Amino acid sequence: MDAPPSRGAVQGFAPVAAPDARILVLGSMPGVASLRRAQYYAHPRNAFWPIAADALGFDAALHYDARLRALRAAGVALWDVLAGCVRPGSLDADIRREGLAPNDFPAFLAAHAGIRRICFNGVKAAALFARHVRPALPPRAQALEFVVLPSTSPAHAAMPYEEKRRRWREALTGV
Repeated sequence: MDAPPSRGAVQGFAPVAAPDARILVLGSMPGVASLRRAQYYAHPRNAFWPIAADALGFDAALHYDARLRALRAAGVALWDVLAGCVRPGSLDADIRREGLAPNDFPAFLAAHAGIRRICFNGVKAAALFARHVRPALPPRAQALEFVVLPSTSPAHAAMPYEEKRRRWREALTGV
């Protein structure tokens, strides 16, 4: 697979979700390593898969498709706030204001009426959602529980892994 351009427009992935999903985990936009591999959280130092595996009881070393099946079986959906954006590199801080295109959350939430909690993988995802998505959501979606979690990105090293793991476990298992 060809590498995505390091500068310019990038496009995200389709959601990973079973029809009966209860929790939606949202990142901002896949990073370069994820885009290259066409996999959510593909950077080898991103803590998402080890943390999710620990919380939900599957092996983080499973093949990617098996990890996605484990998420779906646990009622956890995975997506990003943005369908597309302009961002050089992988850092959320480099997402440019121009060219932001949020995903279609009203349609997604209508098709997944069992979603009760939206968990944000980091403050940037939460801020993008609050600004570009939440104002246009229907009333039912406004009443969902919104949880901002510490980023699993290797760029977010300020919080100890064990604290990240504890917060994520609580968010992924309480619905």
